[in-house]
Amino acid sequence: MLDGFQAGLSWITILRKRDNFRRAFSEFQPEKIARYTRKKVERLMQDEGIVRNRMKIEGTVLSARAWLNVMDKGPGFSRLLWDFVDGKPKMNSFRSTKQVPAESAISKKMSKELASLGFKFCGPTIVYAFMQAVGMVNDHLVSCHRHAACAQLAGPR
Repeated sequence: MLDGFQAGLSWITILRKRDNFRRAFSEFQPEKIARYTRKKVERLMQDEGIVRNRMKIEGTVLSARAWLNVMDKGPGFSRLLWDFVDGKPKMNSFRSTKQVPAESAISKKMSKELASLGFKFCGPTIVYAFMQAVGMVNDHLVSCHRHAACAQLAGPR
């Protein structure tokens, strides 16, 4: 959800509002968000503590419904996503930030699948940022002290 709201904005903007988002969006509980009404959306549009973008707010409600559907009728959200990387983080060996892509072939496929399932604000760049954030891809530069540690967490290749 936060990745979607971040689109077009700086991460620091979202991080500074994270607690407000948590409060405004029912502690990020999709079961509750999926039941939001137009009246609730209008209240969120008045909440100065969050990013007041109607498309992103309504997209969050639709994505919560899509998430519940994947959990109920599909393989589950985690399984759905990790199947794109065969259950193992992708390890990159970039030496410069200029080499780190904004998206990948996998994020493009994942984005397309998520959109087909009803998720919103899940373009390939947002999906790739999510993959980085949750450890599905290790894009730490090889000179970064976290590269080796993350590689070790990913296990043998």
